[in-house]
Amino acid sequence: MPVILAIESSCDETSAAICADGKILSNVIANQTIHEAYGGVVPELASRVHQQNIVPAVQQALFNAKVSKNDIDAVAFTRGPGLLGSLLVGVSFAKAFALAKNIPLIEVNHMQAHVLAHFIGDQNPAFPFLCLTVSGGHTQIVLVNDYFDMEIVGQTLDDAAGEAMDKTSKILGLPYPGGPLIDKYARMGNPNAYAFPEPQIPGFDFSFSGLKTSILYFIRDNVAKNPDFIAQNLNDICASVESRIASILLNKLRKVAVQYGIKDVALAGGVSANTGLRLGLQELGAQMGWRTFIPKMEYCTDNAAMIGIAGYYKYLKKDFVGQDVAPLARMPF
Repeated sequence: MPVILAIESSCDETSAAICADGKILSNVIANQTIHEAYGGVVPELASRVHQQNIVPAVQQALFNAKVSKNDIDAVAFTRGPGLLGSLLVGVSFAKAFALAKNIPLIEVNHMQAHVLAHFIGDQNPAFPFLCLTVSGGHTQIVLVNDYFDMEIVGQTLDDAAGEAMDKTSKILGLPYPGGPLIDKYARMGNPNAYAFPEPQIPGFDFSFSGLKTSILYFIRDNVAKNPDFIAQNLNDICASVESRIASILLNKLRKVAVQYGIKDVALAGGVSANTGLRLGLQELGAQMGWRTFIPKMEYCTDNAAMIGIAGYYKYLKKDFVGQDVAPLARMPF
């Protein structure tokens, strides 16, 4: 029964988890509030806070799981993609821990781990399945044939869906992080109040840069006519933006599922915590006769549990790396 310590530090969450024989015993996430004052993640500050958080996060994960550091059989860590300085903290800790305990190191691709989060628990999709992976930096439709046999069949050509959410929140003057606030206000608004365009991109790829520009001009023009436009219509604006982003994602997902004849469809990544997108997938799944899968909220955003489950399946294959491993800001899928 392998006991794996998992480390995640790709952006601004420092997370540690314990995975024993494919079961998550603990999952500790230390968030960084320092970035709120800057309206976004500051890479240098993120790496410094990771240094402060990583030891307490690991200690808490061990305590919560009721295991000691001597029980650990391997260390799994996020090698990339992500912010290089943030990754460096997690990779360095993992290498030092593994060296001190003379145990194997397991590198994990952050985006593959988001997909494999669906194997935490007992309700798992069957291979092959599709996974719509949506975050602040990535938007992908992945054909998952096996645990590590994955193919990107559609992806954004420019900006990610999460970035479109973040940009909208800044345009609206919402504090960072704005994504959860858009979700909150959208629940009280009319998703049909305003019509934003859907990009006509051929194939299965996405584009969100034009939508961001459309939202910017829409707000600019209406505020010029009525300075109180945002305050008076915030709920409807958020609901309309959220609805359009969800429809762009789900319309492409439907096309891929029909093309490949797949009935198990999953959602992953930070934006999978968005209520409108979660409900939209479930409604579409009911229409299409799909089995739909969405991780628990704690496994949607960046977390070490997903690194642990990915590390577990790599451990079974004895897929280890040496002490010369280095972080990768961009890591091939």
